Amino acid sequence: MIKLYLDIDGVLLTAKHTQAAVGVDAFVDFVTSQFDCYWLTTHCKGDSATALRYVAQFLEPTTVEKLRKAVQPTNWDTLKTEAIDMRSAFYWLDDRPLPVEVAQLRARGVQSRLLL
Repeated sequence: MIKLYLDIDGVLLTAKHTQAAVGVDAFVDFVTSQFDCYWLTTHCKGDSATALRYVAQFLEPTTVEKLRKAVQPTNWDTLKTEAIDMRSAFYWLDDRPLPVEVAQLRARGVQSRLLL
């Protein structure tokens, strides 16, 4: 199954005036049924609990539960790309990757896997 790395702010939630993104419940239904999902956000570094507590303030309880069951934690120190399995088929959804992260994807020929 294709891996999907998910950011929270600017993807599941709006980037400004934080609230649930339009269509987020249907989006979560789709991605959790079609992809092997992983958190790739500053809200999760090794443990999903912090990410889930954060999104629970804004998302429907049923959506949070789907995320709890389906999205696995990642761990990284400086760059989010440290957590991506570059050898696998993947997509990364993020609203503001760092230029150095984009450069790493480009160097490996997988920059098309980043969806802004």
